[in-house]
Amino acid sequence: MSGIPLGAEIEVANLGLSLFSEAVRQQGRPAVQVDWRIPAAGDPGAVAALTRLYGRHSRSIDRANAEVARRLDEGSPKLVAIRPAAEVVPGADAKTILHCGPPIGWADMADPLKRSVRAAVMAEGWAGNPGEAERLVAGGGVRLEPANHHDAVVPMASAIGPTAPMLVVEDEAAGTRAFSSINQGPGEVPWFGRETPAAVERLVFLREVCGPLFAECLRGSGPIDIFSLASQGLQMGDDLHMRTQATTNLLIRSLLPHLLQLESPRKVDLGRFLASNHLFFLNLAMAGAKALTLWAEQVPGSSVVTTMSRNGTTYGIKLAGNDTWFITGSPPVAKAIYYADLGPEDGAGDIGDSAVLELCGLGGCATAASPAVAAFVGGTMDDAVALTRDMARVCVSASTRFKLPALQFRGTPVAVDVRKVVELGITPKVNTGILHARDGSGQVGAGVAEAPIACFRDALLELDRRLSG
Repeated sequence: MSGIPLGAEIEVANLGLSLFSEAVRQQGRPAVQVDWRIPAAGDPGAVAALTRLYGRHSRSIDRANAEVARRLDEGSPKLVAIRPAAEVVPGADAKTILHCGPPIGWADMADPLKRSVRAAVMAEGWAGNPGEAERLVAGGGVRLEPANHHDAVVPMASAIGPTAPMLVVEDEAAGTRAFSSINQGPGEVPWFGRETPAAVERLVFLREVCGPLFAECLRGSGPIDIFSLASQGLQMGDDLHMRTQATTNLLIRSLLPHLLQLESPRKVDLGRFLASNHLFFLNLAMAGAKALTLWAEQVPGSSVVTTMSRNGTTYGIKLAGNDTWFITGSPPVAKAIYYADLGPEDGAGDIGDSAVLELCGLGGCATAASPAVAAFVGGTMDDAVALTRDMARVCVSASTRFKLPALQFRGTPVAVDVRKVVELGITPKVNTGILHARDGSGQVGAGVAEAPIACFRDALLELDRRLSG
């Protein structure tokens, strides 16, 4: 200390226990707590892999990652059509039900997803009640396939049959085409794990009324630029995952003249459904994100995550240029707000394909844009900003189109790098709803799910083996 003049201002940067920096601040002196941690939690195998992936392989990985990030940021997906799944989705044949998440057998499915599958079977007319649907599926009379294997994504506990109307999204420059179902809306609906007559009727309504009339509106309006609307909605308080009210309203406004021109007497029913469905844009955003990740995953040798999906039982990811699933158990939604008289013990595991949004700069990456979502991550905008900044620490770049007013219009984080996730122990945060684990009563809350580290570590180790071969 002899080199420091007596009475000089001392600023402290502390690595380690925060107790030391807190003690300095309590004495009126400036101190910064450095968030340093042992890389990869000290796991020797992961540290060795990181040494190689940041070392001799870094140049090729960084080059691939830059291209992946560019594709995720610059792709321009547009909604071009609405058609039945069997007509447009590759491999969606007459006896196939597409479901959320990684591959899973019927016996291992979470309760909400089983209920949704049974509802889809009944809506297709293959069974008259849940018991008949159960016997048909358990007996192998229906093929169960992950939607992701068919260039499609579906939210929460969605399961869709061959007659379900699908949003057809194309990115012409990329040459990709992706699909999602029409959002089922609130109430007694299968994507919330319901199989009641009302839930089945909602699927029939989407097939018989909403799909055809929405398709007619789209033919009048022409293709819809999904992320142009999303970027506007972000400025109006959406995160484009848990909250899509503003963007949904923008979409309805653009379609309103074409809706009014419909000759069908059911147009009022469609209008009523759109007006009550604040998450209608969610599925469009998901299909747009899937079109981008389909383009991004064509880049070999990257450490960027291009698939992140959950089915309530398992949680899986894939890396660009690699078709292998890396799967672990699906965690509960840790930071959550539950309905009255309900709590964590009632919630099912994290579920749905909607985490594709977090890979493209939306959802958890955009939490700092949404005061409404801030309530689920601590209650203040500082908490929301902190979540977005955490995501930035594990991403390759920032979006040039999704801007955050709370962060001086900085772009949202884009392209999750599995190296950074494992090194820092910071996994992606996913804004999501929570379904009842057992009784089929539907949604019980909402919150932020933290991805499990195990599948990212497995993906990192496999990438190292593949490149170090």
